[in-house]
Amino acid sequence: MAVRHHLVRRPPQAVWAVLADPSRYGTWVVGPSESTPLDGTWPEVGSRLRYTVRLGPWSTEGTTTVRHVVPGRELELEAAFSGLGTVRIFLQLRPWGEETLVVCDEHPLRGLGGTLHNSLSETAIQVRHRSMLARLAGVVEQDRTTDDRARSRHA
Repeated sequence: MAVRHHLVRRPPQAVWAVLADPSRYGTWVVGPSESTPLDGTWPEVGSRLRYTVRLGPWSTEGTTTVRHVVPGRELELEAAFSGLGTVRIFLQLRPWGEETLVVCDEHPLRGLGGTLHNSLSETAIQVRHRSMLARLAGVVEQDRTTDDRARSRHA
């Protein structure tokens, strides 16, 4: 099971605002481009997003379904890729002073990915997490810069 954490220099509500915005899914998740809500209101349990994952000339459609949510604190997703199976992704936001410790726990759940899961695929997931959590932090922290500029103009 691949577990990784990252400190985001913003409070949990700022991180949650990005996680709860379906139009920003492709900005912090590694792989997907252009996410489109399919049903429900993201991130309610059962709501889904559809997206395309591209790797060079290869691409596949994927969907992500919310399986569990505690607004502002936990988001558990099941990402499905045709022919490859599904993975479980659990994101937990822990207040860390005025910042947020984001914990990501991911593992293959069903299909080919689960069958072929080994130490090599575990390493690949860890590399993906490092990039994904850094991207999430960048998106959230960039919003802070925008917020700070707006506040200084009105002061």
